[in-house]
Amino acid sequence: MVYLDYAATTPMSKESIEAYNTAAISYYGNANSLHTIGTQAGDLLSLCRHKLASFINGDTQGIHFTSGGTESNMLAIQSLLQRTEHRGKHIITTSLEHASVLRALSSSQKVGYTITYLPVNKAGVVSIEALKQAIQEDTVLVAIQHVNHELGSIQPIQAIGQLLKEHGIWFHCDCVQSFGKIPIDVEKANIDSLSVASHKLYGPKGVGFVYIRPASGKSISNLINLVTEHDRGTMNVPGIVAFATAAEHAHNQLKKSYNHFEHLKSYLLTQIEGLQGFVQMEANSSAHFPGIIGLTFRNVQGQYVMLQCNRHNIAVATGSACTVHKQAPLRSLLAIGKSPEQAKNFIRISFSLHTTTEDLDELMKVLHLLHKEIMKER
Repeated sequence: MVYLDYAATTPMSKESIEAYNTAAISYYGNANSLHTIGTQAGDLLSLCRHKLASFINGDTQGIHFTSGGTESNMLAIQSLLQRTEHRGKHIITTSLEHASVLRALSSSQKVGYTITYLPVNKAGVVSIEALKQAIQEDTVLVAIQHVNHELGSIQPIQAIGQLLKEHGIWFHCDCVQSFGKIPIDVEKANIDSLSVASHKLYGPKGVGFVYIRPASGKSISNLINLVTEHDRGTMNVPGIVAFATAAEHAHNQLKKSYNHFEHLKSYLLTQIEGLQGFVQMEANSSAHFPGIIGLTFRNVQGQYVMLQCNRHNIAVATGSACTVHKQAPLRSLLAIGKSPEQAKNFIRISFSLHTTTEDLDELMKVLHLLHKEIMKER
């Protein structure tokens, strides 16, 4: 099987599996226990927290382990809104956000919050000027992801964070698709909270963290009585150790991975030139993460393309794994100006260091077959 759906999930790396096994065998204690075996597990968690914080230039006290990106997004948004509910009831976001962010923000409307959805250009990127114009006196939170999970668009988070700092507005950034793939600096970008999932970078599923910037020596989460790790029960020490190991390995290969993705993207663009008018890449610009590629087809639904690829042992996606079972057109495609019909003619492919140009050749064979099939029908 040619796997081209790494944005959905990744296999655990050898290093991550080895770290998990070692921790499960040698550090099996409950990290909340006060005996030696428990404190050893707790100390290992502290080391993981310190390591993960260093990858985002964050404060160790701001790292809170979760089950993954969805829980991290929910906790971050709940935390920041509870902290600022006395200041205002206006939120700014985009239609490109992950479903978990949009659900959390939608729930806030039930208690009186209003939401402004920023427009994006054809590359799926927000305008700083549009953000300036959207800010109101009662704006308390802006939630904008770093890398879009369907188009690969990269948002200018440093410029966004600087603007929000000037206005005293909280900034939540979904970094599930960017952590371990492109640099993140919470201080430079003035990020108050961010979300990360282990399984997007060759770690285990069911593990992640939410970073909530500490305030006045205490984390925001403690100030508002957010459910703490201790209250949520026994921590998954082996999973967290495997996550931290995978994250370290990914960060050591940031440049190598990015260059490899750029090579694959360039190669694919060259290949699809022969199918102009039938397939095109969406959101291609200088503000694009080359590890995620969105393709649309003329007069062919993405679901059909995906099924044909699967018949030929190639795994691609028709969007985020959290939304593929819904019949509605992808919000991200509508946001960049596609019609509902065009938005359904979409597939996403995504790469890893294991992806080769030969894998893309296999994909192109299927796309050429589809093109011939469509031309015959005409």
